[in-house]
Amino acid sequence: MDELGRFLKSRRARLHPADVGLGQYGERRRVPGLRREELAQLAGVSVSYYARLEQGLGQNVSDGILDALARALRLDDAEHAHLVALARPGRSANGRALRVVRQLPTGLRRLMAMMDDVPVMALSPTADVLAWNPLARAVFGGHHEGLPNMTRMIFLDPPTRALFANWEGKARSVVAHLRMVAARFPADRRVHGFVDELLASSAEFAALWEDHSVANCDSFTNVLRHPQVGELTLHQEVLRTEEPELMLVAFTVEPGSPSQTALRLLGTLAAEHTDRPVAVS
Repeated sequence: MDELGRFLKSRRARLHPADVGLGQYGERRRVPGLRREELAQLAGVSVSYYARLEQGLGQNVSDGILDALARALRLDDAEHAHLVALARPGRSANGRALRVVRQLPTGLRRLMAMMDDVPVMALSPTADVLAWNPLARAVFGGHHEGLPNMTRMIFLDPPTRALFANWEGKARSVVAHLRMVAARFPADRRVHGFVDELLASSAEFAALWEDHSVANCDSFTNVLRHPQVGELTLHQEVLRTEEPELMLVAFTVEPGSPSQTALRLLGTLAAEHTDRPVAVS
């Protein structure tokens, strides 16, 4: 079974007949969630055709069938996009390898340099930190030398794990995002090598990966226990750029909140460092 089949099976398993208006008639079910024939009925396709999709034998799946499967499986927008990427790995621009960003655009560097009061970082799709301002480094990586990978830190770096009071939610979020990236860039050995590294290094990552959850993770509320300023609640917003290999992530606080006071204090401490965002070389 390929990734498309595994994803379809995982989404089918989370639905129950009552969820989609089907009666159970009191019978004892041998599989979690919907049966193949039940989902095929809901999507308006033959059971044999749907079975071939789960077995990785489907080719040239039409937009209509993908839309019907998404409706039947109750997929959200991110899951629908993931389904399309898995069904058509070689037909879109996402089938190529991930390009390595060697230098940040000048305008983006200037923008980051002006955002002194907002933690901001530029990330690759696999969460490599390409640049961050002093405040972002003070929040997330004051103990770390150089430019880290945020996903690797969340799973393999004890101080980062201790930083997140809502670590379980954050971990689930970054894995859901990475799974979407892996589907967008199926030909990139570095992306899949990174996934293999985390699978081998973290049982918790492996368990979350097996869940097949996907999400864009453009918005997330981070609850932090910062060793210097105490609790911080930072609202994460992802700003997309024209470069598909680059995204800007900014973190805001509620005006007048204790988190704003704590962030200002941390900014004062970070001001002792005079360096600005540094692009990868």
